[in-house]
Amino acid sequence: MNEQSGPIPQTLARSQAPWWLRALGALVEPWVKIQRDPADPRATLDPAMPVCYVIERYGLSDTLILEQACREAGLPEPLRPFDLAGLTKQRAMFALSRRDGWWFQKPRSKTHSATLAQLLDAVRAHADVDVQLVPVSIFVGRAPDRESSWFRVLFSENWNVVGRFRRLLAILLNGRNTIAHFATPVSLRQVLASERDAPNTLRKVSRVLRVHFQRQRTLVIGADLSHRRTLIHAVINAAPVQAAIATAASKDGTDKDAATARARAMAWEIAADQSHPVVRSLAAMLTGLWDRIYSGVRVAHFDKLRAIAPGHEVVYVPCHRSHIDYLLLSYLLYRNGVAVPHIAAGVNLNLPVLGSVLRRGGAFFMRRSFSDPLYSTVFREYMSQLFARGVAIEYFVEGGRSRTGRTLSPRGGLLSMTLRSFLREAQRPVVFQPVYIGYERIMEGDSYIGELSGKPKEKENWFALLRALGKLRENYGQVAVNFGEPIFLAPLLDGIEPNWHAATLDPEAKPAWLKPAVDALAERIAVNINRAVDVNPINLLALALLSTPKHAMAEADLLAQIDLTRDLIAALPYSERLTVTSLSAAEVIAYGEQMHAITRITHPLGDVLASEGKAAVLLSYFRNNVLHVVATAAWIACCFLNNRVMKREQIRRMGRVVYPFVRAELFLPWSDAEFDACVEQTLDFFIARGLLGVGDNGESVQREAGQSDGAFQLRMIARALLPTIERYYIAIAALVRNGPNTLTAAELETLCTLTAQRLSLLQELNAPEFFDKALFRGFIQELRERRVIWPDEAGKLEFHAELENVVRDAKIILSREIRHGILKLTPERRNALATPDAEKK
Repeated sequence: MNEQSGPIPQTLARSQAPWWLRALGALVEPWVKIQRDPADPRATLDPAMPVCYVIERYGLSDTLILEQACREAGLPEPLRPFDLAGLTKQRAMFALSRRDGWWFQKPRSKTHSATLAQLLDAVRAHADVDVQLVPVSIFVGRAPDRESSWFRVLFSENWNVVGRFRRLLAILLNGRNTIAHFATPVSLRQVLASERDAPNTLRKVSRVLRVHFQRQRTLVIGADLSHRRTLIHAVINAAPVQAAIATAASKDGTDKDAATARARAMAWEIAADQSHPVVRSLAAMLTGLWDRIYSGVRVAHFDKLRAIAPGHEVVYVPCHRSHIDYLLLSYLLYRNGVAVPHIAAGVNLNLPVLGSVLRRGGAFFMRRSFSDPLYSTVFREYMSQLFARGVAIEYFVEGGRSRTGRTLSPRGGLLSMTLRSFLREAQRPVVFQPVYIGYERIMEGDSYIGELSGKPKEKENWFALLRALGKLRENYGQVAVNFGEPIFLAPLLDGIEPNWHAATLDPEAKPAWLKPAVDALAERIAVNINRAVDVNPINLLALALLSTPKHAMAEADLLAQIDLTRDLIAALPYSERLTVTSLSAAEVIAYGEQMHAITRITHPLGDVLASEGKAAVLLSYFRNNVLHVVATAAWIACCFLNNRVMKREQIRRMGRVVYPFVRAELFLPWSDAEFDACVEQTLDFFIARGLLGVGDNGESVQREAGQSDGAFQLRMIARALLPTIERYYIAIAALVRNGPNTLTAAELETLCTLTAQRLSLLQELNAPEFFDKALFRGFIQELRERRVIWPDEAGKLEFHAELENVVRDAKIILSREIRHGILKLTPERRNALATPDAEKK
């Protein structure tokens, strides 16, 4: 035993394991390489208490692997004789179940352990004796390396109880990819504290151990799914689907058999056909792909997921930035010992060959429209069947990939189906796991620019896929995958409707609280995704350079601006799960040059760093990734663009007017009161840095003269949020100029988009999201929800007279040039929407 590992004292005999077991262990050890989980399991053990290990099923190979794992970790060895209060056993371990029989005899399973019963009796008979049971799960071939062959994959870990010969082959082929999971020790004395009768205690402890091993196997291997045909049969025979089939047959004038055949075809189109061998083979292939195109994949807070996943139905809800998201998250889960979820994918990816591979990797496909009631019912029932079988699920609540780099407004369709499925199977707790995926460069960058500029989206097909293969030769930097704060569904429902359990009595009911619950869940997911943001070097460069008119800065100024942003994030962290690059400002610039995100222009008076052309447009994507992190600081800086002195109360009051709309757009986490506190903390930070000073009366804050370094840095911070404020002004100005009862919401949206497009052309704004219709639509919707505007009987918008005051008060934030430019460009409805060309735009 390793002297440096600090072995734990035991009441164990000091003799070694039998010579024949040591000899077998020496033969097996070269074939076995063990990954322990946790890496140091000693931390949870009581050093003064005897240890006895429990494995799920007895097998000589698992016994030898356990011995090796304990020896390497500096734990008490399981093959030593065990002596506890007169109870002597040959080994300090036992199997929960074992199979009697030899190589060529039919095995007979035993579902209880005599050793466990004897240990309980010994502890029960001696009040001063206790023992800690350590359940250990062993998985052979769970994580094959990149050279793994199909033959090796066939003998890797699954749900089947395999024979001795097959287990021997698994050790020889996959033993060097073995996981040993050590669970938290269980004190038998504590178990007996709640004992009613001895037989009941034995059954209870055995059941708890079985459930633990099953949950751990589900977490690592995935749910034990029946054949796909059986699952589809269950979907079609479910009462809701049968009712939908009858309704469809009556509506279409066909017989029930024809409607059933149509429903069955839909189910086959939807259903995944996940294959463990295919998943393992894809993982081996993807290892080489990531090494080729990325210089690293960083994972943060995965340990927190491992802590909550067992015993929960996990729904992964990552942000959606690239097609790579599908593969990357599943790969990381698999490589870190967690089962690959079933992933909701658009039916546009169900291409010949590719669709079959994705389906066997865990993808289930859905159409863009759920307008067909029969299809909607079949899909919802399929989701419910997955829930009933304990299958982890992954889907993108944004609906599609973000073309702007912002987190998009969540769509509630799949969330509603998930909630209704939970109401049918409420016994198993559900947890939503938000995931932030951050890139330094994205493969789809060129197509995103084109789509935002008005080009139609190219449909997925094999020709586009083959063209994309050329991009695999390029370097895309590093990727960050951060696991956000989980959302437990039951407590969330308790806060919305304490009597939600009553809805479980009718699985087809749609209670009145369902939509508010879906909306609250959707917002919480988006907020928690943003709270897990990673701020990488490209994000820092984008925040600084895009704040200048020509997207260029002197090197000294850029260094200072990056340092300021890093210090701001460190002093006022957005959340506990945020991560920031460890590179210094100089290293960030060097890295940006290496990634071709910026260009160095040499000059005798000092080098200039710039981002030009397409690179500058792409930088706006990466600025939008992290805009929410600096939103509070940017708002305060905006207040000083046209003012040298402002009262603290005035900054807070104006912030309370703007904040609800910025919060809805950027999914900020604070309440109004919390935002006030953030404003105060940020003001104090700026004062401490010397960017702002305290006025004579102590109630006002003032900035330095316009040409000072401090004023320059404030302007750079402000311009991150200024386009957002300008968009709000465009919408309000369009409303006020056209007057009440003149524009519908759709017409207002079109006017705003046209104005923003023209303004971006005149001001050379290289940010396509400035005239993104979705952003104007979200702002208009927020105005309606807050009853600032409302439709009349004809659908025309009315508004409060206070909006006219907002237009006048905009001079505090927006310069006269910007305000007059927007008012001049803002058209009236009859001029902007009268021509076919305008309508087409």
